[in-house]
Amino acid sequence: MSQVLKFPTNFIWGTSTASYQIETAFEHDWKGVIAKDGFVFDRTTDHEKHLEEDAQLILNCSNGYRMSMQWSKLQRAPYAAFDEQTVAEYIQFLEILKKKGCHIMLVLHHFTDPLWFVEKGKWNSDAHIDMFLDYVRKFVDTFGSYADTWNTFNEPNVFVSNGWIMGEFPPFKKNIIEAFKVIRNLGIAHEKAYDIIKAKSNAPIGISHNTVCFAGEHILGKPIAKLFDWWFMEHCLAQFKRLDFFGMSYYAKMPFIPYPITYIEHKEIFHQQNRPHDDMWEYYPKGMYDIIKRYSKKYKIPFIITESGVCTADDDFRQKAMKDYLTFIHQAISEGVDIKGYFWWSTFDNFEWNLGCTYRFGLYRTDFNTMQRIHTSSVEAYHQISSSNSITID
Repeated sequence: MSQVLKFPTNFIWGTSTASYQIETAFEHDWKGVIAKDGFVFDRTTDHEKHLEEDAQLILNCSNGYRMSMQWSKLQRAPYAAFDEQTVAEYIQFLEILKKKGCHIMLVLHHFTDPLWFVEKGKWNSDAHIDMFLDYVRKFVDTFGSYADTWNTFNEPNVFVSNGWIMGEFPPFKKNIIEAFKVIRNLGIAHEKAYDIIKAKSNAPIGISHNTVCFAGEHILGKPIAKLFDWWFMEHCLAQFKRLDFFGMSYYAKMPFIPYPITYIEHKEIFHQQNRPHDDMWEYYPKGMYDIIKRYSKKYKIPFIITESGVCTADDDFRQKAMKDYLTFIHQAISEGVDIKGYFWWSTFDNFEWNLGCTYRFGLYRTDFNTMQRIHTSSVEAYHQISSSNSITID
């Protein structure tokens, strides 16, 4: 027999994107990066040419949207005034959403930095903090009235781990000492940005903390998994002390056997061991519940799931994932965790950073030849969930 699980009144339902993954690259440090699937990070989905259409697609899914703007396009030199045409385009887009009562979460930093910012390093000095804070002041003055919630930094643990330890994101370094310095600088920038925002906005402020279920499944893998967990789940997060809400994203379990495995790099192992997976990682929805419960013991503040989704072209799987994740979120809420909202990643297929545009997360399918947005059954499924404020499970 089917069961209807209702969510709290005023629960926020939304979808999430990053401007850099949907807009044509403008003088930032990801422009020209060659992804693993061979595509070049430059033209993505032409979002800047489809503002009215994309706004309507967003509203078709739910009544919330988590978004960023291109720092490099807004501010084209250190301490410069914002570009007027770029400001006008973003405000045009925001106005469409706001007139429909859309809850907007504004993200100040989502992985990329202007080329002028990286010329003398990247987040490794007090000067970088000061330049970012100047951007924050101008951003809050320009767009602050549209924000219902704020993210200062998107997944700083991913940003630093991939940029300074794994060497897969700009600046493509493998320097652990510098990684510690950079994550500390991001924490300082967040603390100071918090005060800047609070002076002019009453909207709650958080970060989006990426979470992974690190699982040691081999005697040699257990200590390695614990080390990964300490750095990624604890140390990086500890740099961000003042939070009005705990924003978290979750996608995956990462087994250590003894080395870490993902579906991207170890398809044969996943097939041999019959591990559930999407096109990137091991699929393990209960991990989200376990991590929410873990952090709720320490952080006595509201939670918002800022990103959640699966990488797949299979809409049946995507819709199953919605219900799987939301069932565990509902369970956490019923056990007393204050979860205010849920943002699905993503509204439409975009350019998945160093992996490329063939890795698909969207409720809407994107044809990267024509840039057409293609309606899928996943849109209807998520709209039904958000409009009814409930899920129906068998």
